[in-house]
Amino acid sequence: MKLYYYPGACSLAPHIVAREAGIPVSLEKVDLANRTTESGANYATINPKGYVPALGLQDGSVLTEASAIVQYLADQQPDTTLVPAPGTVERYRLLEWLGFISTEIHKGFGPLWNPATPDAVKAATKERLAARFAYLDEALAKRPYLMGETFTIADAYLFTVVNWANFHNVDLSPFPHLQAFQARIAARPSVQQALEAEGLLKTAA
Repeated sequence: MKLYYYPGACSLAPHIVAREAGIPVSLEKVDLANRTTESGANYATINPKGYVPALGLQDGSVLTEASAIVQYLADQQPDTTLVPAPGTVERYRLLEWLGFISTEIHKGFGPLWNPATPDAVKAATKERLAARFAYLDEALAKRPYLMGETFTIADAYLFTVVNWANFHNVDLSPFPHLQAFQARIAARPSVQQALEAEGLLKTAA
């Protein structure tokens, strides 16, 4: 399988999950500005959506969207604890977290990436993120990982998107449990390996 990625983007989450699961994937960096891959391919022919991640599967098809890819990868190794078993309440709790991370945190950062976003909108965006971070901080005060005592794909996804606070001067100091979570995830060997492979160790949380 091949993971199309951009350093530090949401593609970092499936990169981490692949390493946690012991699944060998080749990496191909995407120039998002020019929509080309490092091998010179037109990325639009791989993922017409134009953004990362995309996962090239062994049958030649392509899977997109971070929340789908992390589930697919983890399900390839069902003996791990990265995802609860399908059909269990715990699996739906995991989906609940993935939905929250995707819509409230991942997309919540959206206006901050656009240089044309007015300052007032950026300020309002940071306020909304702070409210979401407060919710996460309260949850993580009670347990080390989102699902409890076990690291799952939701933790890889949350770590990836919360790390964007470093790029946008979003203050995490009011959220000590979330900060501790970020440090705890960053220290995992699989995460260190993924960060190093993407050239991100100096900017990691």
